[in-house]
This record gives sequence, C-alpha cells and structure tokens, in this order.
Amino acid sequence: MFKKVIGQDNSESQRSAPPLPEIRHPEPVSPAYGSPAAAPTARPSPAATRNFLSTDVEIKGTVKFTNDLVVDGKIEGEISSDGNLTVGENARIKAEIKTATVVVYGKVHGNITATDRVELKASAEVVGDIKAKSLAIEAGAIFVGKSTVGTPAQVVASAQPAAAQPAAQQPAANKADPAPEAPKQGTLAGTST
Repeated sequence: MFKKVIGQDNSESQRSAPPLPEIRHPEPVSPAYGSPAAAPTARPSPAATRNFLSTDVEIKGTVKFTNDLVVDGKIEGEISSDGNLTVGENARIKAEIKTATVVVYGKVHGNITATDRVELKASAEVVGDIKAKSLAIEAGAIFVGKSTVGTPAQVVASAQPAAAQPAAQQPAANKADPAPEAPKQGTLAGTST
C-alpha cells in the first residue's frame, strides 16, 4: 500500500492517508409508491401480528388477544379469542380456553373449545374436555378427557330418531307388509313376577 519513492521528501504531510471516498446512501422512496423501503415505517397488518409470552411470564386472570398468541409461560384463569393460540413446550396452562384454533406442545389443564381445530403435538399433555370442528393427536401426546368433534348441526341431525320426524318424512308402510309385532317381555331366570 505504501510505496517508497527515491528522491522525494518523506515528510509527514506526504505520508498522510488519502482521503476516504464519500459514501452516498440511496434515499428512501416515498411510501406512496409502495417500495420495500417503506415497509419498516408502515404498521404491520393485523394478520401478521403475533404476540409472545415467554417462559418467565406468569398470568392469573383473563387473557384476551386478537390475532395470534404463543405462550411459553404460565397462565391460570381463562383464555378467549377469535384468533389462534399456540401453547409452547415450556407452557403450563390451567385455564378454560376458547379460541379459533389451538396447537398444544406443552401442558394444559382445563377445557378447550375451538371453533376450528385443535392439534395435540407429541409433547402435549391435556387434561380436560375438547370441543372442536377437527382434532388431530400425534403419537406420544397425552389426552385425558372427552372430545366432541364436528359441528353441532351434524350431531343433531344424525341423532334424531325416526319417530321424531314429521309423518310426511317417514317412509310409507307397504300394505303387503305384516303388522309389526308387539315387543316381547320375559323374565330372568331366578326372578319372580
């Protein structure tokens, strides 16, 4: 980098470093043109918002959120939202959960009600009842409780007995068919009537 030239004066003024070139940064483009440079100053869309509760967070009471919540801490009480809840591996939750979707990696003690789906991953431990449109349980997950899967309209329609249907919807009896037999009664051996 430095070169010694014979016959020239080597004073301090000549040995000084050359001036640095000026560095020019491009100016950000106006947000009106939709450039990527405007993205950091723009507010994130509601769908992109994700909230985190880390392992050192403990909450007793009601937790409400709008979009997505990832919990890795402890919650005791109630969790309600129209959004998506992810229970991390370190999470310990003793709460009634009512959300759109729930993905469980940690421990939940309480009932889960989801309008869409519930997923129990291999490391999950759930003690409580689950109500959801769909339920997925990986091998290794622990689930102690009752589950109701599907939409209520499907359950009501299939559980309705034929006698409860209006007469117009019941199948017409064929006149050639014999009359139905009366139910038979009997007694168990060793009992008296």
